[in-house]
Amino acid sequence: MKHSTAEILREYGPFAGVDAVHGVTWDGQRVWFASGEKLNALDPASGQTLRSIDVTADAGTAFDGEHLFQIAADRIQKIDPKTGRVLHTIPAPGNSDSGLTWAEGTLWVGEYRDRKIHQIDPETGAILRTIESNRFVTGVTWVEGALWHGTWEGDESELRRVDPATGEVLESVKMPAGVGVSGLESDGADQFFCGGGGSGKVRAVRRPR
Repeated sequence: MKHSTAEILREYGPFAGVDAVHGVTWDGQRVWFASGEKLNALDPASGQTLRSIDVTADAGTAFDGEHLFQIAADRIQKIDPKTGRVLHTIPAPGNSDSGLTWAEGTLWVGEYRDRKIHQIDPETGAILRTIESNRFVTGVTWVEGALWHGTWEGDESELRRVDPATGEVLESVKMPAGVGVSGLESDGADQFFCGGGGSGKVRAVRRPR
């Protein structure tokens, strides 16, 4: 297994009125982050928040190329980012759902306390398969065919690349002590965006090559 230490490229926030950052996603131009009662669009170049949508947003966030998906307690809401309207709701698969990402037509959901990642049908919420982890699972993301997830236990956090068939950890990127990872999303290229939980920050971390 490959081990490395995270290289933090930039910190965003804390933001006015934001107590905690939960899920994060990337729409190709903006980082969206969940802050409890709102979804916020962040311009990564300027560091400014451009707008927000009033919607329950207490865990993972995803983007399918057109719509946002947001975990809200025991359900997942599909949201039109232009209007902020909730278009569709499905049940969330677990009891402590955390991360959320979109890949190849399905949603992937991290289940924090049960240390699992579920692949689910975005129309019905049906679980298609489940991967076990040996750590608490926070954010999840796919990039270039690789599945990554965040872990956060105590004051230790890592980004982990895992085998999507077996859950075996292939690579670990350790965050600095006291720097937690809540949400996780790739920009599809060289960096991850990481939600910082109660720090109220979003961090850009270099993706190891």
